[in-house]
Amino acid sequence: MYILHIALGGCLTFPAVRYGVTEDTGGHIAYILGAVTAQAKRTDVDRVDIVTRAFDDPDLGSDHMHLVQTIGPKSRILRLATGDRRYLAKEALAAERPALERAFADLIGRMGRKPDVIHAHFSDAVMTVRGTAARHDIPVVYTPHSLGIDKQACLKGPGCAVLARRIDEEREALATARAIVVSSRDEAERQVEAYDADVAAAVHRVAPGVNLPAAPSGTVAASALVDPYLTDPERPMILAVARPVIRKNLLGLMRAYADHPTLRDRANLVILAGQRGGGIVQNEESRRVTDALLREAARPDLAGRVALPPRHAPKAVPQLYRLAAARGGVFVNPALHEPFGLTLLEAARFGLPVVATREGGPADILETIGHGTLVDPTDASAIGAAIDALITDRTEWQRAASAARRNMQAFDWNRWADRVQRVYSEFHRPRRSFARPRHLLASDIDGTLTGSAASARRFGSWVAKNRHIPFAVATGRSIVEARNVLHAWSLPEPDIFITAVGTELHVREADGRFHLCHDYASRLHEDWDRDAAWRVLTSSSLELQPNIEQRRWKLACYGSQREAELLRERYRRSGVAVRIVASHGNLIDILAPNGGKAAAVAAAARRFGLNLADCITAGDSGNDSDMLVASGLGILVANARPEMATLHGGRIYRAEAPHAAGILEGLAHLGLVREEPKRRSQGVFA
Repeated sequence: MYILHIALGGCLTFPAVRYGVTEDTGGHIAYILGAVTAQAKRTDVDRVDIVTRAFDDPDLGSDHMHLVQTIGPKSRILRLATGDRRYLAKEALAAERPALERAFADLIGRMGRKPDVIHAHFSDAVMTVRGTAARHDIPVVYTPHSLGIDKQACLKGPGCAVLARRIDEEREALATARAIVVSSRDEAERQVEAYDADVAAAVHRVAPGVNLPAAPSGTVAASALVDPYLTDPERPMILAVARPVIRKNLLGLMRAYADHPTLRDRANLVILAGQRGGGIVQNEESRRVTDALLREAARPDLAGRVALPPRHAPKAVPQLYRLAAARGGVFVNPALHEPFGLTLLEAARFGLPVVATREGGPADILETIGHGTLVDPTDASAIGAAIDALITDRTEWQRAASAARRNMQAFDWNRWADRVQRVYSEFHRPRRSFARPRHLLASDIDGTLTGSAASARRFGSWVAKNRHIPFAVATGRSIVEARNVLHAWSLPEPDIFITAVGTELHVREADGRFHLCHDYASRLHEDWDRDAAWRVLTSSSLELQPNIEQRRWKLACYGSQREAELLRERYRRSGVAVRIVASHGNLIDILAPNGGKAAAVAAAARRFGLNLADCITAGDSGNDSDMLVASGLGILVANARPEMATLHGGRIYRAEAPHAAGILEGLAHLGLVREEPKRRSQGVFA
């Protein structure tokens, strides 16, 4: 496979990237270089190149004039030359778009072998390549890195009109791409969906890796960089590394440090806020933030306690993480919103505990690694208190540092490359087609398909062999998270996705992509007053599930079966029509009255000319009950939750085997698994 990445902004070179030398020379470049390096190692990748823009600016380095730059035996940087050879900031590239489109078309036209996929970074890259990609039938994958909708909340003034145009372009890019690769659940399920572009089914959440080496030599460069600013350099170091933009909230961190009663006396604050001075390109926003930081640092009570170095060499960054860890410090990402948070992974690489914003990707990172604390970035006192707690509680500091080193392997570029390669491969894989199927199989995922790797493999083999039977998954998860679990268990992608407890039905349309079924969505809209349902829920004393679990046709809270009954009665008295589903002993879902897994399975079956009596369903918990009872055969796996003990009605097969083996047992009962020995039923009909 030949993979072509394209990113137009910033100073993209190899190997010595001068991060922070311009506003646009940031984390996306580290992401692309990490991705390309891992992809180039793969035996199923023949070549992987990066396309960027050529410019001539002596202050920024001569590399950017070269149209071809070698990275490795299988990878290069290819630069597009246009009439304007100046360095242009991202906002100024729009005027150069027509010339870049022509240059890209010429580049592809000269290639003997066309790329098998174009992976575009930021919306401007998608818009630049989409015409040429369409002419040559090359699928485009889009990684946004940073989306404008969240930035809009942080930015006021003349930049708003520019940002509005960017948001419109991002919406168009989302609709153009065959697949969208993001890093966090927040990006996948909140940010992208905020564009209302019906692309949720094209989104894949794939965690990136870390580029910094695990053990850079020494800390001499880091000490030389920051110690001259500090009266007592050996005190614990509070470290932040971020671009000087409003969204990164560095001024909020400075004030949290300055205003904490004891933090100033216990620790030093070191902020690496890009680069400044001669030869550095800063826009108005970054200059304003930098000036505000310098004014705050000049307070008399902060003298000798704050370091804001104007420049740094690339080797100093990994050494700073190591130095902060050696001094018992903490890394802080206080961003008002952080799409992912690569710096939190970099800190973990060096065993450095973190305090991070709860807004965006850091929640995913800390849930996986467990090396610190999430905070409200708008609460300065909470930021200061969280930093102080980690610095002063050495037991907790050691626990977080150990977790960082132990759990870092979850974020690895080779894993990223493997997962994304599967995304690319889907574009060229023949689709399953069904003439006149007799059955549809719909199964829950967690605890039903998953739980036994061997059984999951056998089930996957059965799906591959029985191409005449459509396969659907019916889960409480979003489609993005459902895909991730299926991938983790090496389970096949289904023909139909039923997600969010049967309130979202995703079907594959003629363009080869999954889309939300609008007929089913229209049915869910009937009699559903989400605002009224939300008011009733929030007026109860039940604890809400996280915002990301609140969907268009599903609300969610925590509670027991008994609390679900009380909530059901509360809705009845309020006159608000809902369906309430309790499961797993502590989860309650409030659904649109026409939703649920049974309704979604019925809608999926109709697409194949079938009805519920023709469907086989499998599950293990309360949110599977309706489809198990309503279908022609419901398979209850042996590891079913206690709440299913009293399930009755319909045609229920209670399997003796757990997980996917139980599904195969039920299919064998119907004669659909020839090699699977029939097991004695404990009571086929409940």
